[in-house]
Amino acid sequence: MENLLVIAVGAIFVNNFVLSRFLGLCPFFGVSRKTSGALGMGLAVIIVMTCASAITWPIYTYLLRPFNIEFMEIVTFILVIATFVQLIEMVIRKYQPDLYGVLGIYLPLITTNCAIMGVALLNVEENYSFIGSVVNGFAAGIGFTLALLLMSGIRERLEFADVPKSFQDLPIAFVSAALLALAFMAFSGMRL
Repeated sequence: MENLLVIAVGAIFVNNFVLSRFLGLCPFFGVSRKTSGALGMGLAVIIVMTCASAITWPIYTYLLRPFNIEFMEIVTFILVIATFVQLIEMVIRKYQPDLYGVLGIYLPLITTNCAIMGVALLNVEENYSFIGSVVNGFAAGIGFTLALLLMSGIRERLEFADVPKSFQDLPIAFVSAALLALAFMAFSGMRL
């Protein structure tokens, strides 16, 4: 059995989906302007990644692999992820309309967020157990949220900085993300 702490630390820091694997960059740059929107998106991603991992593992293990139809995994995983995103979207729209307004178009884009698909495919590729898959999904969501919150904090501070006109908004965000990714590269030398 795999070490769950190693899986969690690896997904959060060493193999962070945004800063190491460069997956999920669209919502990373789109929602990271304000911390409130980043936190809401991060929580939604944690829920969807965890639930997608919990559902896609048994589907792959007990349906796709035994019937030798592994080639259907991407289509199947997209359907599962789309279903959960729609459920999350309906709940947020009903109970948190302000958060729904902040997230805007990025909430439906979770359906095609490559980080969500990446965690489901990585669980299969790494041959994690059910618990390992759920821990990996949850930890990957935590890592995504951590990166999103760090970036939103940086971007909020940059609003008050004297940034040259040609670097304002997205260009300085890319430079900041690159420096953040470099900082996270320090974790790649960890021995777990």
